Amino acid sequence: MPAAINPEKNPTVLVVDDDAEARERLRSAFAEAGYRSLSADASPSALQLLRDDVCDLAVLNFALENGGGAQLCKLLRAQPATSKMPIIALTSDEDPGQRIEALAAGADESLSRSASTAEVVSRANAHLRATQREWALIGSNRELSFLADLGRGLLKALEPEQLVRRVAGATYEGTGAAMCAAFVKLNETREAGCVFDREGSAEDASLLEVDRLRSWLEPASVSSLLTDKNAFFIRDEKHEVEYAAPLKFGGRAKGALIVAFDKREDCDETERRLIDAAAQQAALAAHISSLYQSARDASTSLAAEVERRTAEVEAQRRFIEAIIDNLPLSLYAINRDYRVVAWNRNRELGELGIPRGFALGKNIFNVLTRQRRDLLQIEFARVFETGQIERIEHETSTANGEVKHWLISKIPMWIDPKKPVSHVITVGEDITARVEANRAVARTEKIAAIGRLAAGVVHEINNPLATIAACAEALESRVNDGEFNESPAADDLREYLGLIRSEAFRCKTITNGLLDFSRTRPAAHAPVSLGDIISSAIRLLAHQQRANNIKFQIETASDLPLVSGDEGQLQQAIIALGTNAIDAMPVGGQLRIVSSKNGENVCVEVSDNGAGIPAENVAKIFEPFFTTKEVGKGTGLGLAVCYGILTEHGGSLDVQSTVSVGTTFTISLPAIIPDGEQD
Repeated sequence: MPAAINPEKNPTVLVVDDDAEARERLRSAFAEAGYRSLSADASPSALQLLRDDVCDLAVLNFALENGGGAQLCKLLRAQPATSKMPIIALTSDEDPGQRIEALAAGADESLSRSASTAEVVSRANAHLRATQREWALIGSNRELSFLADLGRGLLKALEPEQLVRRVAGATYEGTGAAMCAAFVKLNETREAGCVFDREGSAEDASLLEVDRLRSWLEPASVSSLLTDKNAFFIRDEKHEVEYAAPLKFGGRAKGALIVAFDKREDCDETERRLIDAAAQQAALAAHISSLYQSARDASTSLAAEVERRTAEVEAQRRFIEAIIDNLPLSLYAINRDYRVVAWNRNRELGELGIPRGFALGKNIFNVLTRQRRDLLQIEFARVFETGQIERIEHETSTANGEVKHWLISKIPMWIDPKKPVSHVITVGEDITARVEANRAVARTEKIAAIGRLAAGVVHEINNPLATIAACAEALESRVNDGEFNESPAADDLREYLGLIRSEAFRCKTITNGLLDFSRTRPAAHAPVSLGDIISSAIRLLAHQQRANNIKFQIETASDLPLVSGDEGQLQQAIIALGTNAIDAMPVGGQLRIVSSKNGENVCVEVSDNGAGIPAENVAKIFEPFFTTKEVGKGTGLGLAVCYGILTEHGGSLDVQSTVSVGTTFTISLPAIIPDGEQD
């Protein structure tokens, strides 16, 4: 078929004239009209061009030397590749007989050499359109005949092996291809393939790259023209191009039709359209074959399938019931008529438990007779009306006086999302352990506060006690040396001084005990990780009730070195700073703790976005008993104790604060530098 039939290509014209000026004029005119132009000055060079390229039209000077024009017309008509190509001969006005000779030699039309280039191009366009219509008619008749024969052959192809053989054979003959293959995959276990080789023999799928073909069919595959031999589906070394068309039905690929050609030009638009039409018929036949196979298989195992499906449904029902029954919650559900439709096993247990058989199908108010009907009905009605979850906490007492705490959640459920709430699921959760834990945390906070107070008081008391003991020992030494022997009260003085010294040391023992209790007494230092200490402190801070609306942000450097210190004391310092930060954010905020390496030190920044500290108070915050908190809410010892702990560890504690913006405390401690890293 000429290239002009293909709308994707511009038509090609061959201009043959021994007059270079006339030849160039015609070539330029055709180029302006959108043609691809080839030119030759004699018959041999024109034939050479036609052997290397495909032309749609020839325009030649019939008066070539030695009768070359007539010979060229006859040769073009004699060769199969150019027998249908339109030929326009340019004849001389001085020799009217040339016109008749040109038509007799095979030219489709004869024009005068004096005709304008526009007229020549116009006549060329007319001939190309006529040829195009002729080829389209021939192609349509050919396609209809091919498809009719293929359709008759597929009528009885119910088995997949028959289907692929008939499709591949008919397409092989209808397209004149070098090789042709068909492949269908009806399901995961049933597939078939057939290849017609170069001798026209039907082979099995051994000549197909089946795995590659399966992969190509997985996505939404479309008809493809393949020129890369590494992507070919048919195992053959000679062909240059393959056209693969999927057998699609209902948007799903059931197989493929692959046609191989030895030359690229053999696979033109007509051939591809023919292959696509064959693939559509084969897809319908493959669908019918799959239906036939499914019906045949189903007819032999219908009873077993029904039994299997029934068993699956029953197993699924039991599985869902087991999930509901094994939840550590009491659960039941009611419909809009307030009738119980579900009742799990945990709702049957305990002193308030009710058997499932008694509850199912009954009105919920006739089942839960121990609860006030009016309150219960209001709660259910509110959930049915608003579609919002209701949560209520209440206490119950067992027969032995044990108090239980419960969280009751009433959850709306919709069978149809477009309609009102159809059911309400009630879930009861025993939160006794949680409530007790919260109360224990509160008690722990009180004890910690007492400990912090005790630590501050102990630090203040130990110094005067030491002075009293020292003075008593000095006076006792002077008495023993005889300085007061002349006094009649020397013995009484000695006795009183002994009592003063012993009682002072007893007081010191008591204060040391308080220090042990509050963990503020200096202890032996050891290498510790500030990252681990911060994590432990945050866990304690997060469990405080007043930290519920605080967002914690922890940033720990990956290369953070160890420091030397007492883990308990350092943890106490960070907890004290974190507690102050939480107190500075009564309505919520962000507590940020960042640890990093800064030269030979490890720094920890404890920041909040709370109220901040006024500038006049910044210099006083590390003084013992200085506090800006309300009476009863602070002792003024926390920062003083922190400062003392960090100073004792060879570190420092600094503060930066802006009112209404926040406060940042910076801890700096010497890092432990390994021997290999020292200068």
